[in-house]
Amino acid sequence: MTSLRARLFVAWMLGLAGLCGTSAAQAQSIALAGMLGSKALLIVNGGPPKSVAAGETHQGVKVVSTSGDQAVLELSGKRHTLRVGDAPVSVGGGGGSGGGAGKGNRIVLSAGSGGHFMTGGQINGRAVQFMVDTGATSIAMSASDAERAGIAYKGGQPVQMSTANGVTQGFRVKLNSVRVGDVEVYDVDAVVSPQPMPYMLLGNSFLTRFQMIRENDQMTLVKRF
Repeated sequence: MTSLRARLFVAWMLGLAGLCGTSAAQAQSIALAGMLGSKALLIVNGGPPKSVAAGETHQGVKVVSTSGDQAVLELSGKRHTLRVGDAPVSVGGGGGSGGGAGKGNRIVLSAGSGGHFMTGGQINGRAVQFMVDTGATSIAMSASDAERAGIAYKGGQPVQMSTANGVTQGFRVKLNSVRVGDVEVYDVDAVVSPQPMPYMLLGNSFLTRFQMIRENDQMTLVKRF
């Protein structure tokens, strides 16, 4: 990751962290935002980035070792290797904040401490991490996320996208399948941005397929079609 790309990625993460607030003590989602020398820059449950050296622990996540652009992390006795720019990994039980559960045609999501609904999912059978965004027209992701999900986005429809750095070219694509919990929908519109993003946005091209019921910190999505 170039120095400029690293700064842009960290700036994006810091902006999101300001919206998400303080994360819960039991980690459910862990992302490696960058490397500061030999320290790993960790994002836990969408909270503020924290530089952690090998042997140190942050919110239950221990950095075992770092090398280049990757780090070996340990949580609850299990080790995970993350590379800078990888999609966040979800760990821990499904009952933690921000997790999602599906049964038949129903998805139940619990809000995290910042009020955002986070959930693991799959795109075309590949594991991803979503943040629900009712203000997004469609599912939105970065180019690197699209590549990890095996999406040939450069063959999609070119679109102009406004970003903090001006107007840039993205691509509109059709996803074969999107799955959250036990619920799967097909032929879902998405946009791919060249800008790094810490999470994929679960927008209205997916959400409008469901009846949405919000009760305090719980959101229930009931499939309509």
